[in-house]
Amino acid sequence: MKEILLVEDNLDLAKEIAINLEKWGMQVEGIDDFSNILEEVIKKQPKLVIMDVNLPYYDGFYWCQRIREVLKIPILFLSSRDSNMDLIMGIHNGGDDYITKPFDIQVLVAKINALLRRAYQYADSGALLYYNDAVLDTEKCELRYKGRTLELTKNEIKVLTLLIHNKGKVVSREKIMMSLWNMDEFISDNTLTVNITRLRSKMKEIGLGEAVKTKRGIGYMIQ
Repeated sequence: MKEILLVEDNLDLAKEIAINLEKWGMQVEGIDDFSNILEEVIKKQPKLVIMDVNLPYYDGFYWCQRIREVLKIPILFLSSRDSNMDLIMGIHNGGDDYITKPFDIQVLVAKINALLRRAYQYADSGALLYYNDAVLDTEKCELRYKGRTLELTKNEIKVLTLLIHNKGKVVSREKIMMSLWNMDEFISDNTLTVNITRLRSKMKEIGLGEAVKTKRGIGYMIQ
């Protein structure tokens, strides 16, 4: 679960953001006391902070500096200020990214995921993953099955890795799309469908065409 601390004093906007991010598998928590945001961050220990710039008592730039004195967690500024100087101030004061209001929720999700990937590069315990008699080599981008080897793209590796890690469970389309997003490419619903179709077509070549099951309206799984 991706734990996000949302520092936004507009309660209606904060609620809207939280509801939307939770749809994408994120756990979002807000704050009620804006007088000591540093204390709230230290107490809650989030994976990432979304920080409004215009806040009561002190602005977001101030609190970003204070947080940076003790923690290295990603900080994403959220603001109606849209000048180049504001963006520069945000980065200069320790922010990792800056998004202006109004914004598209998918752009916000993409930025959050990019920051989390940069900050938390969790290494797999090994490059090899096993699915029944098949072996997925994440370093070589290969799927091996009964003496046959299949070359896969990075996106196909990500999809299979996620499904194997959740073997026997349905993985939602939203969760798969999040795993595929990066800073240069947004994965739409249609793009995901194309990726899954191509992956199945390739896997069929080595006798694994029925491995990836569709749970209509929900997502995909392997058993």
